[in-house]
Amino acid sequence: MEKWILLGMAPVFLGLIVWEAWYWRSRRPEIYSWVDTFSNAGLALMHQVADAVAWTLTIGLFYLVYQHRLFDVPATWWGILLLVLGQDFFYYWFHRAHHRIRWMWASHVTHHSSERLNLSTAFRQSLTYPISGMWLFWLPLAWLGFEPTHIVAVVAINLGFQFFVHTQAIGKLGWIEKVFNTPSHHRVHHARNAKYIDRNYAGVLIIWDKLFGSFVEEDLAVPCEYGIIGQVHSHNPITLTFHEWAAMFRDARRAQGLRGALKQLFGPPERGLAHRAVNSDPEG
Repeated sequence: MEKWILLGMAPVFLGLIVWEAWYWRSRRPEIYSWVDTFSNAGLALMHQVADAVAWTLTIGLFYLVYQHRLFDVPATWWGILLLVLGQDFFYYWFHRAHHRIRWMWASHVTHHSSERLNLSTAFRQSLTYPISGMWLFWLPLAWLGFEPTHIVAVVAINLGFQFFVHTQAIGKLGWIEKVFNTPSHHRVHHARNAKYIDRNYAGVLIIWDKLFGSFVEEDLAVPCEYGIIGQVHSHNPITLTFHEWAAMFRDARRAQGLRGALKQLFGPPERGLAHRAVNSDPEG
């Protein structure tokens, strides 16, 4: 179901990408490049195939959990509202975990690896999300009593909404900024500036970041610098998908003992950078 919802929205997505590329063509042509955009498209296709396979393999587990549900939440307006709020809450923790646990960052880094931010960047996804455990974060919704197909649909709608915040063409949006994720908030999230890094994990509602201490407002005096620490300079979708997995396993293999290896696999992503810096230091 998720695949069909997102495919149904594809003409809107593609039309807006064309419009945005035209808009920036004479204003800031560096925001778009053909090679970067086609790389994003290739990553999106790979991700969609992997996602469809993952849902096919895991939907049975969701129904198994659903058989032991705490409540029966009806598909009424208030039941759907609760599901939207609940899914967005768990999305926040999914997103935060994928920045702070290296095993999960190995998938999510693909999305952050472009030094450009435009609507096509929303397509820049990894096919390895099922391996890093994205689907685990939605299981509590089935246990609470939400029907699994409805969960899948709301996940797709949430991801569809997030397409629209990947842009530099829209400034701040007044009171909307206080409640919802906006392009301004998401520009902060994609920035690698020290002030901005690992902030604003919101899907639809920015209130979770404000509640849990991860919110930072965009400061127009500090322009966002996009990309990742330890930038990968490649447009090859295979390289963009697997470069951090390869580095992570290499660092784990070189670590001292089982504990050191586990820290490389499941500790914060910056452990890998520090480990490589120490091992490249001739005095270290």
